[in-house]
Amino acid sequence: MAHIGLAPHPERAASGEAAKKTAQWLEESGHTAVILQEPGPGAGEAAETKDLDLLVSMGGDGTMLRSVGLVVGKGVPVLGVNFGAFGYLAAAEPEGLRHAIERFLSGDYHLVRRMTVDVLVIPEDRAAPRFRATGLNDVVLARPSGTHTISTSVTISSERFLSYAADSMIVSTATGSTGYNFSARGPIISPKLRCLVLTPVSPHMLFDRSIVLDSSDTVSLRVEGRSNAELIVDGVRLGELEVGEQLVCSAGASDAVLVTFGDRSFESVLKSKFRLADR
Repeated sequence: MAHIGLAPHPERAASGEAAKKTAQWLEESGHTAVILQEPGPGAGEAAETKDLDLLVSMGGDGTMLRSVGLVVGKGVPVLGVNFGAFGYLAAAEPEGLRHAIERFLSGDYHLVRRMTVDVLVIPEDRAAPRFRATGLNDVVLARPSGTHTISTSVTISSERFLSYAADSMIVSTATGSTGYNFSARGPIISPKLRCLVLTPVSPHMLFDRSIVLDSSDTVSLRVEGRSNAELIVDGVRLGELEVGEQLVCSAGASDAVLVTFGDRSFESVLKSKFRLADR
């Protein structure tokens, strides 16, 4: 008997209805099921995730990211079923939902581990952080509405690097390299690689390139100038950093664990989702 969590997109009726039908089917098959609400990266412990054998994400990539955030550090594998438009992280489409769960229950699946990024916000007058979060895709410091740019001083592994004036600063994992990082002309990186990517968005300076860093590196961004900076983790806005505060990003203490069925390579998914064709 398995204990399975279902995380439907809260605003997509098809996803919610499929979750109810899947829960009923699982219960009738002798398993237990619980339908969960989407969390935020800083939501903390949820009692409903206790002792889960599998969490099924039923939405787009945003739902997948928030589902991973719900169980990261607990060793619970996440199966993505694409009820969204893109579904880059999904392993199955809606019509294959039941079959995907059946394959998991029969042991016909693979687990892949993806590096996450841990986030600390440290006030100017304290060494202890006031906020912690973990993301799978990326961490963004963005200019709040109504301001022109944000100013940040970047330190890499305790060594001062550069000061940036930019619309945003992105710290991405390899998994997140095909997200906002890609839109900002950052590199596409195989998710097998454990690294952090620092990418400025519309920087007001000659140096506008991304930097790919080892997973052992720590990236610190100190907010300077006159404007606060908005903190966004995996697409969720989590508040603002005031001038003088630091955002510290490092390889996550726990990996995300994703279910796959071994029938799609990173390169084939990349070609399919971005509609790439050989000339």
